[in-house]
Amino acid sequence: MVLICQLSLKPRTEKTESRKLIVNMITFIISIVALILGYIIYGAVVERIVAPDDRVTPAIRLADGVDYVAMPTWKVFMIQFLNIAGTGPIFGAIMGIWFGPAAFLWIVLGCIFAGAVHDYLSGMLSMRRDGANLPTLIGDYLGQVARRVMLAFTVMLMLMVGAVFVYSPAIIMAGIVGSQEMWIVIIFIYYLIAAMLPIDKIIGKIYPVFAVSLLFMAVALMAILFVKMPHLPELWDMGNMTPWHQSLQVEGKDGLGIVAFMHKNPIFPCLFITIACGAISGFHATQSPLMARCLKSERLGRKIFYGSMITEGLVALIWASVSSYFFYAGGWREVVPTEEVEAFLAQVPAGDGKTLIQYFSAPAVVKLVCTGWLGVFGGILAMLGVVAAPITSGDTALRSARLIIAEAIHLPQKSIRNRLMICLPVFAAAFALLMWQISSPDGFNVLWNYFGWSNQTLSVFTLWALTVYLARAGKSYVVTLIPAVLMTAVCAVFLLVSPQALSLPQWVTAPAAAAVAVVSLVWFYAWHRRATTENSN
Repeated sequence: MVLICQLSLKPRTEKTESRKLIVNMITFIISIVALILGYIIYGAVVERIVAPDDRVTPAIRLADGVDYVAMPTWKVFMIQFLNIAGTGPIFGAIMGIWFGPAAFLWIVLGCIFAGAVHDYLSGMLSMRRDGANLPTLIGDYLGQVARRVMLAFTVMLMLMVGAVFVYSPAIIMAGIVGSQEMWIVIIFIYYLIAAMLPIDKIIGKIYPVFAVSLLFMAVALMAILFVKMPHLPELWDMGNMTPWHQSLQVEGKDGLGIVAFMHKNPIFPCLFITIACGAISGFHATQSPLMARCLKSERLGRKIFYGSMITEGLVALIWASVSSYFFYAGGWREVVPTEEVEAFLAQVPAGDGKTLIQYFSAPAVVKLVCTGWLGVFGGILAMLGVVAAPITSGDTALRSARLIIAEAIHLPQKSIRNRLMICLPVFAAAFALLMWQISSPDGFNVLWNYFGWSNQTLSVFTLWALTVYLARAGKSYVVTLIPAVLMTAVCAVFLLVSPQALSLPQWVTAPAAAAVAVVSLVWFYAWHRRATTENSN
């Protein structure tokens, strides 16, 4: 009779457990649906504001066989996606989840209402200005002083991207074959070739393959997440994350390290800087003009610019969930070799012992999860993710630098000689920056922090330029005004409270953010009122 009871109770227990499993990852599922609906609904709203038409695009009207080249829509989408993504939505999401489930909120809301709008409008405005680069667009709407500042600022950002995204691939490849120096030289030679050749020769042929690999990796990981259905922190856990923060205790010491991390890095504004690609990134506005010169029709703009940003947001959501499982739910034990698990646990109690988030870097998480969940094929995909993706971001950044400088000094880029005149000094500057990064003990971290803040500061100038454009055109400018005010507050407050900047007490965050927001709005509406009065006269 006991046996009968046990047999009869067993299915009920499994059914009960099954019910519990089904309700896991609700935040992740809702976030995916929200992004898709955001593209369908809000994307259509923004498209109506822009009102694309049938005018001849620069790809047709200014075709030069080098930078202005009409390409198939699917290929333009893949190139745009890889250009703006790289490892951004992977590494940023992995580190962003350390701030808790708020990362999901920022990815979804930031992507729909800020990032995708930023990318779409900057791409469309560039297309309507003959494929103009970002500094020119900013100068047209924020003045020539802003243009000159943004010219130097943008080129410097492109150089930082080129330098930052050479170092990690060179280290990884040196661990397989050759030396770090050899791979740095090889990557820079590739940079030079890719930045100079017509866009449809290397970028147009290789990038779609890398983009498909990046998307396949994300979809495969999402499928495994749904099979595992792990119990992860949800949005409603934000008020009480203590059980999750204390989930890894080693001899009475916090082995996870998130409490100490958040003590030094307040969620506002640091989350908004950490997760850039996947929410909003100023770097994207430097890349959109590349594809604005390759589209056959304005009506494809929403699919290319808004759609690729939403796709990047989906990738960020997947990696945020993977990272949440890895750090909060013990997923790291599944993919880390037993001897390394023991080595990590043994060093935690030591005075200089590393916590879990310090011990396993974002590239390490990518490699461990992909090889652990996807096997040998996953290892290949991981290699593409942490090696090929950064390199592709670097070469398009330096290509953008060439075009920005050429536009500023009015030097046509049809001839190879003219391209070399700009490429050689640009690459020499990027190489010098890389050498400083390698020689400095903390060079990579310093450069990465400056890159993160500079990236979002660029989005601030882009959003304000777009807001002025919409206001002048008599269109609904609220779609860019709100994210412009938000990102202005983020970048300003980051300088005040970040450990890498002034490191002021965290209590200044709220009043400083409010003050910056008020000043920004007063400035804009004062300008708008003056401009309206002048136009009426």
